[in-house]
Amino acid sequence: MRVGKEGRKTNETEITVKIELDGNGESNIETGIGFFDHMLELLAFHGHFNLLVKANGDLNVDTHHTVEDIGLTFGKAFLKALGDKKGINRYSHIYIPMDEALSRIVLDISGRPYTSYKVNLKDYKLGDMETQSFKEFFVAFSNECKTTLHIESIYGENDHHIIESIFKGFGRALKESVKITSTDTQSTKGVL
Repeated sequence: MRVGKEGRKTNETEITVKIELDGNGESNIETGIGFFDHMLELLAFHGHFNLLVKANGDLNVDTHHTVEDIGLTFGKAFLKALGDKKGINRYSHIYIPMDEALSRIVLDISGRPYTSYKVNLKDYKLGDMETQSFKEFFVAFSNECKTTLHIESIYGENDHHIIESIFKGFGRALKESVKITSTDTQSTKGVL
């Protein structure tokens, strides 16, 4: 089974993440940020990953440090679970609707971190989470997992629906990318 576990402790946060890539979508999420917990649960469910996230952060300041550090730790754990990446599908793309909202997620587990995030939200907060923190999560994940990630909200009216479609899509795109489809490494270089 492909499993990765990572921890991070700073003066601002203390994070533990464990992921099982070949799971069944079970999650145990406690970040102190209700809306973010919900999004991570959706990610695990739609990615069919087993995901544990425990976080204590300086939420008296705002959600930024906690969310970014979870992204960093999640990216490291995910990369560790991938091992040598031999045989993974590598690429994926998906469109996900959520009522009136439509999002596109495209990714390449390439060894080259890059994030394009084209999402415009109207509200400053969703629940108790600052909406700017979503981008920080995805950038942190991409940097630590060494993944090229393009996220785009094609259209939508309701910020909750837009972000929910993105997290569901991210989970499904990750699931497709890590699927074992070959005995070879999916690169002419021989390494990802």
